[in-house]
Amino acid sequence: MIINSSRKWVPLSPSFFKRPTLQVAQNLLGTYLLHESKEGRSIGKIVETEAYLADDPACHAFGGPTPRNQPMFGPPGRAYVYFIYGMYHCFNVVTHQQGVGEAVLIRALEPIEGIELMQKRRKKKTAQPFKIHELCNGPAKLVIAMGILKSHNHHPLLKAPLWLAKSTKKIPSQNIGKGSRIGIQKAADLHYRFYLIDNHFVSRKNK
Repeated sequence: MIINSSRKWVPLSPSFFKRPTLQVAQNLLGTYLLHESKEGRSIGKIVETEAYLADDPACHAFGGPTPRNQPMFGPPGRAYVYFIYGMYHCFNVVTHQQGVGEAVLIRALEPIEGIELMQKRRKKKTAQPFKIHELCNGPAKLVIAMGILKSHNHHPLLKAPLWLAKSTKKIPSQNIGKGSRIGIQKAADLHYRFYLIDNHFVSRKNK
């Protein structure tokens, strides 16, 4: 889906993030992530999320504040960008209340605008470019495609260059799938992953 670039994007309100994390994780589906960089603008619709709660052993904040997870204890609506596997970054949205330590991992996007720029950022070693559904169907993939950097850690997601905009329409609850989170060992039975059921850009659907 390509949206007219002349559309006026409306930022999410601060109160959107100051709610229970499981609720925010579902309500983020259908909203838009925008990055206005020197290279150009890229936009993706959020189609898959994972919630991480303070009492959840898989959550980075489970053991309390550290230099790495400090953004999770800050104001809701900030970015939490962390390094994994010695080579990739993941992008999260801080939620709930300041001091609690909770966030939502953005797991997959549907590319909306700046697709050529996304392909350039995720350029293969071969001449064949990535197919559109491969650009952002994973947390590390979307970070590369959107040009998100470690320097965006702590950034308030209500303003440029990296921000979240309202959905064009309300997502019915029956269109939201739920399942276990991917790539974790602790609390793997918790159904804290949410995705748009009929969307082809989701990284993985329940069998």
